Amino acid sequence: MDLKGKQKHFLRSQAHTLRPLFSIGKNGLTDAWREQLVGALEKRELIKVSLLSSADVSVTETKTFIEQNPRITVVQTIGHTLVLFMPATDPEDQVLSKQVTGLA
Repeated sequence: MDLKGKQKHFLRSQAHTLRPLFSIGKNGLTDAWREQLVGALEKRELIKVSLLSSADVSVTETKTFIEQNPRITVVQTIGHTLVLFMPATDPEDQVLSKQVTGLA
C-alpha cells in the first residue's frame, strides 16, 4: 500500500504510545519470523519492531527483508525501531486501515 504524507503522519501518531511487539536479536531474520509478523499485523495492523544490540543485521537490512512482503509498509524508522503497517484482511480487524483510507 502506497501511503501519502497525511496517512503516514496519522500512523506515526497512532504508533507513538506503542511498545515494540517484536525484537530482532542474534537469530536474525527468518521467513518464520516474518510469518509471525504478518500474523500479528493481521490482528493489530500497526506494530513496532526493535533491533536488539545483539542483532547481526542493520535497520536498512531489516526494512528490506520486511518489505519483501508487498502488503507490509515500513511507516517510520527511529533509531533501532521500525513502525510497520499492514491492512488487515478480516473486516472486523480493519480499524486503522479504514481511518487511513479516509485520509487519502
